[in-house]
Amino acid sequence: MSKKEVKKVVLAYSGGLDTSTILKWLQDEYNAEVITFTADLGQGEEVEPARIKALACGIKPENIFILDIKEEFVKDYVFPMFRANAIYEGEYLLGTSIARPLIAKKQIEIAHKMGADAVSHGATGKGNDQVRFELGYLGLDSEITVIAPWREWDLNSREKLLAYAKKNGIEIDKKHLDKDGNPAISPYSMDANLLHISYEGLHLENPNNEPEESMWLWTTSPEKAPDKAEYITIGYKNGDPISINGEELSPATLLKKLNDYGNKHGIGRLDIVENRYVGMKARGCYETPGGTIMLKAHRAIESICLDREAAHLKDEMMPRYAKLIYQGYWFSPEREMLQAAIDATQVNVEGTVKLKLYKGSVMVVGRESINSLYSEAHSTFEEDEVYNQKDAEGFIRLNALRFIIAGQKNKNKNK
Repeated sequence: MSKKEVKKVVLAYSGGLDTSTILKWLQDEYNAEVITFTADLGQGEEVEPARIKALACGIKPENIFILDIKEEFVKDYVFPMFRANAIYEGEYLLGTSIARPLIAKKQIEIAHKMGADAVSHGATGKGNDQVRFELGYLGLDSEITVIAPWREWDLNSREKLLAYAKKNGIEIDKKHLDKDGNPAISPYSMDANLLHISYEGLHLENPNNEPEESMWLWTTSPEKAPDKAEYITIGYKNGDPISINGEELSPATLLKKLNDYGNKHGIGRLDIVENRYVGMKARGCYETPGGTIMLKAHRAIESICLDREAAHLKDEMMPRYAKLIYQGYWFSPEREMLQAAIDATQVNVEGTVKLKLYKGSVMVVGRESINSLYSEAHSTFEEDEVYNQKDAEGFIRLNALRFIIAGQKNKNKNK
């Protein structure tokens, strides 16, 4: 399909410099009717200004979609991921990765509703997000046309984007201007949603540079966090958190409250060099306060509710599951297969976990469940009437039998 054949395109639109430039570029280069979609994922910024900016660019009111999808995001994407205890390369809690499939899904839904034949995003040709968006689009609609401006245009720097915006009368946020009103380069590329905020670029591109304290926007410095620890209790059912301190909350409200606790106590900062799907290594910094607390609590409730072998097998599956999310395969049959297996383990994951929050740390200090498999009678170091310690001798010898046989063979060889 050539540029002239694209009639309508749904653009993932934040109202920022990149997507505002893309909006104008799509109108000029493709002569297409643009439909904007702005997702409220709890990023902490007002989304309604995107409507004003879109109108100023000539977008029809009926072609502007601004959707509050925070509850869907947490319930149907974040919580299923946390049932798996998913972390990429041992540390990253996948905050950006998990938001992309939902944005892609909504774009396709809007495209079908509005009769659009194309979708577009603002991800660069160097990053993971282009893959995540486009695997999502094509997994939901194999016939849709995908327009990725960063792989087509020559506006391949912040300075060129700013110059294009100025030339075409596109409003530039003050954060992109210096004190004299001239274009300025932002020190970081950031992405935020209710689960996390990320930072990349410039100062951070040297992996030996310590992040500036002023960079962190969501968390108190651990050094400046309260000197007194705070205790909270998270309630779980079917593997999902449902309450804090006995108060039942909606998924998004619960995560927001955990973010507040984490922010207060300096919890959830991360500085890593990760392996991008497209091939290069990238240094990124993340704040995931509520997610860091949730991961600790979920593993704690699982520790008393899950059978040993089910828990161990689930841990073996987790890296593959996390990799699928990181690389954009949320809608793949293999992710759905793993999710079904993971969810099957969560049926009896129910109870409460007590946590101690203090200066950047989350400590589990208690856990209980009506489905607990923990038996104090069997585990006690005191005298008991349920476990015969002599049974361990046969257990050990049977498990060592192959070593014993091999040892005898080796002994005979050496004679």
